[in-house]
Amino acid sequence: MDHLMTLAADPAVWAALGALIAMEVVLGIDNLIFISILTNKLPEEQRSLGRKIGIGLALFMRLALLGTVAFIVQLTEPIVSLFGKAFSWRDFILIAGGLFLVWKATTEIHHKVDVNHGPDVFDGGRAATVTFGAAIFQILLLDLVFSIDSIITAVGMTEHVPVMMIAVIVAVLVMLLAADPLAKFIEKNPTIVMLALGFLLMIGATLIGEGFGAHIPKGYIYAAMAFSALIEGLNMMSRRADRSRGRPTRS
Repeated sequence: MDHLMTLAADPAVWAALGALIAMEVVLGIDNLIFISILTNKLPEEQRSLGRKIGIGLALFMRLALLGTVAFIVQLTEPIVSLFGKAFSWRDFILIAGGLFLVWKATTEIHHKVDVNHGPDVFDGGRAATVTFGAAIFQILLLDLVFSIDSIITAVGMTEHVPVMMIAVIVAVLVMLLAADPLAKFIEKNPTIVMLALGFLLMIGATLIGEGFGAHIPKGYIYAAMAFSALIEGLNMMSRRADRSRGRPTRS
């Protein structure tokens, strides 16, 4: 308790907490987009529950990983060298998660573009549906990838575990509040779905690049996402204005 009181009286700790909350919220956008797109494929009565479980798993996983910070930090230690490049467990996790995101986003884009597709290399011709259990399992896999990346980043910003825990809890609460409105907005706007899938494709490629040692500043990624979202927002306003004037809607 004395340790917590000491932390609370330190202005530097409060500054670190504010920066860490902002970072965790931004990093949570990736996770939230994936959860929103995936749960929108569930029956309507299961979607909200699926989002709550997915975000709850993200919180549980982050807090559990914070309890093993020493172990998580060791994941950045090289374990094998391939083609002159040293790889750690974190690298392999990022590469695997990136490949999964690229595969998932490519599959969804393919089904959006060609709704009457036949057998293909993506899914053998099965319909683009998902069961509740399969959705939760896929969310769990991505939660693991994003959680490890999030915790390792947090460790680099502060050494105080209580500060990390508070930041994680606040960020996940923000995700929980934003989940349903974001998912409904994505569902009602088909062009937003394609844009979000493009974001996932870019995020997956970024994870793969980071796994292979390429330093890609996340600020550039999120700036590109924000700019794309702004342009799409202007397009939506333009289409709404055309409908109000009785003009043909532009694509």
